[in-house]
Amino acid sequence: MRLKSFLEIDYLLLLPVITLIVLGVLFIYSSGITSEGVQVSNEYVRQIIWGSVGLSAAIFLSMINYRRFYNISIYLYLFSLLPLVYTLLFGYVISNASRWVRIGSFGIQMSEFVKLTVIILLARFLADTDRNREAFSRFFVSCIIVFIPMVIVLLQPDLGTALAYIAIMITMMFFAGISTRYMIFMLACLGLTGIFLVLPLWQTYIYKRSIPILALLTNIRIVIITVLFFALVAAIALFGYLKFKKKYFFWMVYSSAIVIFSLGASYGARIVLKTYQLMRLIVFMDPYVDPRGAGWNIIQSVTAIGAGGITGRGYLQGTQSHYRFLPEQSTDFIFSIFSEEAGFIGGLIVFSLFLLIVNRLLFSIKRNTDPFAKYFCAGLAGLIGFHFIINVGMTMGVMPITGLPLIFMSYGGSSILASMSGIGIALSIYVRRHNR
Repeated sequence: MRLKSFLEIDYLLLLPVITLIVLGVLFIYSSGITSEGVQVSNEYVRQIIWGSVGLSAAIFLSMINYRRFYNISIYLYLFSLLPLVYTLLFGYVISNASRWVRIGSFGIQMSEFVKLTVIILLARFLADTDRNREAFSRFFVSCIIVFIPMVIVLLQPDLGTALAYIAIMITMMFFAGISTRYMIFMLACLGLTGIFLVLPLWQTYIYKRSIPILALLTNIRIVIITVLFFALVAAIALFGYLKFKKKYFFWMVYSSAIVIFSLGASYGARIVLKTYQLMRLIVFMDPYVDPRGAGWNIIQSVTAIGAGGITGRGYLQGTQSHYRFLPEQSTDFIFSIFSEEAGFIGGLIVFSLFLLIVNRLLFSIKRNTDPFAKYFCAGLAGLIGFHFIINVGMTMGVMPITGLPLIFMSYGGSSILASMSGIGIALSIYVRRHNR
């Protein structure tokens, strides 16, 4: 049975993943060479090891019936939360964030593995409640499952990874048929929170003139008064809706709740987020506000991508990496190094490989009758797609710097092992797509 399973796995999913890992190793090697041609880093050796272990794990998991993960989903979730809390309290600090558990000379980023356990548990819950799609409780419990680890990660603080949990939830909710109004509510709150967070920064660092109305976003007394006003409006509208059953009362409650949550979240974000994270939002709007500080990475990344042209400078011929202009060039900015040396054509190849991976996961959704399998593949597709869009957008200067790696290509054992485990479960789902 295991040999048969191996022969039936989805190679159109596995082969692009392997290709991206190989490309990652090649350009991690390139990023470790100086302008004098001296190899100053052995990160590529570790990446080869992690890639090999990850591939072995994916093949092994493809042989296991994925329904076993359904049965132990709650235990996996709870067990993964323990080291995540430990990381928050006692974790090894890298780049001003407690994100790592140290084991000897190795660091483990637990939030990468928790993404997978969240997908598994949320897939089970959505599958178990599939017949009750319109219930608000389905949306509410899904939020609890996701928000518990998300809040812990946000407190580390790791904004990029926290947003990845939102992407997972929205994607899975969409495929689970949860009411659109709930998802629009969440997306509206998220978008408005971002706007409320960014506007005062834009006023201070870019516009450099005072706009009195923006005081309601930063002055705690005005924020409280505004929240109480909209809460009163919502309460009156709720009474009107319950008494007269008019839809416009419902939408008044809906809109007021969005404003209340967004104001509170944006004010809380200013307290939780560190100065360097807020500066990332500022330099996203204009990197030349601090060209030799927070804006340096974006400027150098865009320069590297632009220098690649159509066909690139050639392998090992990049200047931005070899002259060490880009910090974190083997992790966050691996796509910048790749694009400088492989050019626009190389970038298209990477785009196509990620598109194929997401497409194969969506194909598994269409061909499978098991709701748990469908929702798992949806969550994994959302995770991989979100990482790709945010990381590549970040390197191009069209997304804020969040520290999210480019899955399969960026240097890092935790990311490789967690993502390959997800791929292994997806392969198991494909093999057993006709079993139900």
